[in-house]
Amino acid sequence: MPQVLHNQHLTLNTDGERHPRENSLAVAAVIFGIAAFVLGFIVDAHMLAAIIGVLGFPLGLYSQMVSATTGERWLNVVGMIGSAVGLALALAHGGFTP
Repeated sequence: MPQVLHNQHLTLNTDGERHPRENSLAVAAVIFGIAAFVLGFIVDAHMLAAIIGVLGFPLGLYSQMVSATTGERWLNVVGMIGSAVGLALALAHGGFTP
């Protein structure tokens, strides 16, 4: 059993092909989503969270359209949800007003 676990590693390329653009977009969507979500809880950072949320959601949508593997699609959905929730929290705290 340990021999089987030793050869496994974390990858988004589950189909055996390289997808550098799609992987980069999926990771960027998650980063935007996490940033918007975390900043959405900080009242003083509402404007930055709103901007990141507005940019992150369409980025995740585009990344979802061009994604090639299930792993990329999972990251895209997590990023889009994080961006949407972060944007909603930011709008509740003041939105785009400085």
